[in-house]
Amino acid sequence: MAASPKLPAFDPADPLGVDDLLEPEDLAIRDTVRTWATDRVLPHIAQWYENGELPGIRDLARELGAIGALGMSLDGYGCAGASAVQYGLACLELEAADSGIRSLVSVQGSLAMYAIHRFGSEEQKQAWLPRMAAGEVIGCFGLTEPDHGSDPANMRTHAKRDGGDWILNGRKMWITNGSVAGVAVVWAQTEDGIRGFVVPTDSPGFSAPEIKRKWSLRASVTSELVLDDVRLPADAVLPEVTGLRGPLSCLSHARYGILWGAMGAARSSFEAAVEYAKSREQFGRPIGGFQLTQAKLADMAVELHKGILLAHHLGRRMDAGRLRPEQVSFGKLNNVREAIDICRTARTILGANGISLEYPVMRHATNLESVLTYEGTVEMHQLVLGKALTGLDAFR
Repeated sequence: MAASPKLPAFDPADPLGVDDLLEPEDLAIRDTVRTWATDRVLPHIAQWYENGELPGIRDLARELGAIGALGMSLDGYGCAGASAVQYGLACLELEAADSGIRSLVSVQGSLAMYAIHRFGSEEQKQAWLPRMAAGEVIGCFGLTEPDHGSDPANMRTHAKRDGGDWILNGRKMWITNGSVAGVAVVWAQTEDGIRGFVVPTDSPGFSAPEIKRKWSLRASVTSELVLDDVRLPADAVLPEVTGLRGPLSCLSHARYGILWGAMGAARSSFEAAVEYAKSREQFGRPIGGFQLTQAKLADMAVELHKGILLAHHLGRRMDAGRLRPEQVSFGKLNNVREAIDICRTARTILGANGISLEYPVMRHATNLESVLTYEGTVEMHQLVLGKALTGLDAFR
């Protein structure tokens, strides 16, 4: 009888052996982003979060451009042309540092750049994408309004023709990167239906006051967009799409990055809990040796790595051109919800220290409260899946 092959050692950081699914290039991209985040974000993020600011955001954008993280899954125009799995791994590493950093990258690449890349004219692509990929220009994406979040079909922002020009009026709310953006992709009602517009932010009548007093995503720039008779040339409109299909396809691409990113926040909190449990002593021994603590850690590990495995699976489907929007909703709903639960459980293991910014847990937990509802609330993703499962539309 042949000898049984020697099993690899159990890796607490990768208990399911998911890394075996990755190619060397995947690992190299992951390591590059992890190193950048470790060096440039982690030493400062607690202070940025406490101060409610993201100083040097333009420098950070240029550095992210230099490592190929902006619009990285797009082809041409200075973009990296990375696979969906590679983009997902980058999102995980960025959000392990902070959700605000991943949001900067997601909005830049998966919303603003993606919209121009997929629906823009060749002139628009040439004018904006190379500079956005390099981080020289920051972009934002204007869809959500003060009174219309989950119901974008009824947005009030409108664009009317005036001779050969367009005149835009309206307001957008909760816009990441808004006040530092050089270009905004703004969606508006027109007589032909909903259209997207490429709006240089130095256009007269455009302003982006920053939103303050947030208790989540504090190390992220969030703004309102105000459009007051903004005049744009005829070629400012995205020519290749009309209707909600445009913004919704962009959101689906961004949600894909989120379902990876949420696992980064969860991983960071889980790792903090494990290290704390091994060093914190009560009743004469480390709390990691108590059954209740080990039960918590085991349950956290199961949900964390199931979520990572789900993200890998959806990434492979995207790379094969087979990922459906309902499957993205599946991933976003599960992974963000489980990430929040992992953070909350980690906070209980850390006890009072769990609320301190000396540890990442509470910061991730509060950030994920925003991630839970942006790019589609829990309820909306439940209804997307409910319709897919039953064939019945519960939205209206």
